Amino acid sequence: MKSLLLSLMLALCTIAAAETPPPASTDEFAQNLFPPDLIMRYRQEIGLDDAQSKALKQLVQTAQGRFLDLQWDMQSEAGKLAQLLRTSRVDENAAIAQADRVLGMEREVKKAQLTLLVRIKNLLTPAQQDQLTGLRHTNP
Repeated sequence: MKSLLLSLMLALCTIAAAETPPPASTDEFAQNLFPPDLIMRYRQEIGLDDAQSKALKQLVQTAQGRFLDLQWDMQSEAGKLAQLLRTSRVDENAAIAQADRVLGMEREVKKAQLTLLVRIKNLLTPAQQDQLTGLRHTNP
């Protein structure tokens, strides 16, 4: 089931990638946002205080719960799509509608990820952000 879902998602992504030009720079987001593991790795170097550390933990814990819910729901919807595609004659409208639901859930996952990263960035002072940027480039 998982391999079928993965194959289907890979096929959908491949089709989408073939039809759309690549973004100018996929690193634009990564250059301006800071994942939790990067902050925790360098928390002493950037002077992360106790309040920031506590807030970061809370953000990550809340996001993990949301990601689990979204992943669970997305797998369910993808399973429904896989079931529709197993038939010898696929109901095109139903399959497309179900694919839209799966893609909508993917959008929600990405939105939740971006929300987490923006909130994390907003916890940091400009000086901490500059330090992290430098540390990221000197210690990949």
